[in-house]
Amino acid sequence: MASGDFCLPGEGMEILQQVCSKQLPPCNLSEEDLLQNPHFSKLLLSLSKHMDESGLSLSLAKEQDQAWKEVRLHKTTWLRSEILQRVIQELLVDYYVKIQDTNLTSEDKKDFVWMRARLPLEVEEQLKKKCFTLLCYHDPNSDSDHETLKAAKVWKLAEILVNEKQQCQDAKSQQKEQMVLLEKKSATYSQVLLRCLTLLHRLLQEHRLKTQSELDRISAQYLEIKCSAMILKLRMEELKILSDTYTAEKVEVHRFIRDRLEGAIRLQEQDMEKSRQVLNTYEVLGEEFDRLVKEYTQLKQATENKRWALQEFNKAYR
Repeated sequence: MASGDFCLPGEGMEILQQVCSKQLPPCNLSEEDLLQNPHFSKLLLSLSKHMDESGLSLSLAKEQDQAWKEVRLHKTTWLRSEILQRVIQELLVDYYVKIQDTNLTSEDKKDFVWMRARLPLEVEEQLKKKCFTLLCYHDPNSDSDHETLKAAKVWKLAEILVNEKQQCQDAKSQQKEQMVLLEKKSATYSQVLLRCLTLLHRLLQEHRLKTQSELDRISAQYLEIKCSAMILKLRMEELKILSDTYTAEKVEVHRFIRDRLEGAIRLQEQDMEKSRQVLNTYEVLGEEFDRLVKEYTQLKQATENKRWALQEFNKAYR
């Protein structure tokens, strides 16, 4: 940052954030935005000195406050006149209904002097009733109070209503501030969540090959064990079939035959060994050698036939 650049201290940053959230809520700037734009932050901080909490200029806010005072004054005057007019209209309506239901002479019906003299008292009584009704609506417990106590409460009712209205406005302002703060936190949480998702995606990409190779090894080991189990199961089924097929007598006969075949094979192998020795001795001979070769071949063929028979027998026995 250059020496001429504007740098906000910690206190100035807090003030500027309050300005953005209260006096300039449409800005919705984060601390990072304010730090990246120091001159714009300086401009906002300078503008805040000429604005009130609502964002209006001080002069305009003063004029607006005066205008609202005049409006409230005219409104109060109008409400007084309106209330009196409505109360008088209600009294006149009641009076008209009363004279219609009562046998009065035309002269009695034209007695406006009496009515004019009675009107202020009637208006006062009617207003008192309405005030007591409003008081009981605001505070139902006041319904059983004495009339003097009710009058004292009515005298303070306006101030109480003003205070309650102010409390409602303050609560709305606080709610608005909380909503702005909630929106900022929601935006921050969303950014953090996106960064976390990006980091998680990168970690998955980096460790996918290692994890996949480990999964492949485990899957191959599982398939190997499963295949061995299937082979053992098939062998058990084979042995079960053989045990159900051959009786003890058959097994004994097969064992005897196998012993005979094995003995014959041993004799044939001994003969073949003798013939091999003779062949080695008479290898240089001519016709005699051919005769010995044929004999050796015959012995070897017979041995192989018997060995094949023994193998087939063993297969059937198993």
